[in-house]
Amino acid sequence: MKSLLFLTVCGLMAGAAACAPTKPATARVALDCPANKGDLKLTATAADRKSCTYVTRDGDEVSLRLIPVSTTYEAALQPIEQELQAEAPSDQATGKAADAKGEAPAKASSGAAAEAAKAAKQAADDAVGQMRDARKDRDIDADDKVSGDVGSDHGDHADINLPGIHISADDDKAKVNVGMVHVDAGENGATVRVARDVRLRGEALSPERHGFRATYILARDNLKDGWKTVGYEAGGPKSGPITVAVFKVHEGHRHNVSEDVKRLVRDNGGV
Repeated sequence: MKSLLFLTVCGLMAGAAACAPTKPATARVALDCPANKGDLKLTATAADRKSCTYVTRDGDEVSLRLIPVSTTYEAALQPIEQELQAEAPSDQATGKAADAKGEAPAKASSGAAAEAAKAAKQAADDAVGQMRDARKDRDIDADDKVSGDVGSDHGDHADINLPGIHISADDDKAKVNVGMVHVDAGENGATVRVARDVRLRGEALSPERHGFRATYILARDNLKDGWKTVGYEAGGPKSGPITVAVFKVHEGHRHNVSEDVKRLVRDNGGV
């Protein structure tokens, strides 16, 4: 999960570079499901081509879906997020199972939190740098400092509070709120949410961003069926239909799987 958390929290802060075809993107009516995409191998495609499934040789699973949007893309993604949250047993169920065995409730590995903490510190550096660059672009006096409590950064601890930037991270937990990047990691695992507006393919010079990209990650040691990480990558026009790749991974979210999933979404979502 190290690679994905780092890429998600840090890489997504860098902004989106768009391709520049001459024609604007059109709403997709069916998915393009290649037989192979990196380490992903196609296993099935629905007759209407609105969904298809992939696996890796390690048993990781990806379900690619084309989802309509009736109100907002956030609302369209909510049922999928709830579906993924159902992969984790409730705290009450975990406690009952532990009581039946006469054990203390098991806690998830702190590895997720440790990696999130490192990513949080990098996100802080990136975010502060971008804020200063943005101020310079708006011709604000370089001596006009960003107000707020910069806090401390010692060893493996970061505590930063600036307008729009809130980061608290140490060895075993991390909370990050930087724009649309939200990370909450601790001894029970980690949850990552990221969403940002992007330009659609063919709109490189447009002042407006009609597309979006979003990431949701749930990492816990007690997910159903032995999964370690579940989540989704999503993207497309805000008005829909949107492309969503739901992933389930056994041994943490490997870098190769993450990149392959992102390519599937970018290709189909037109972002």
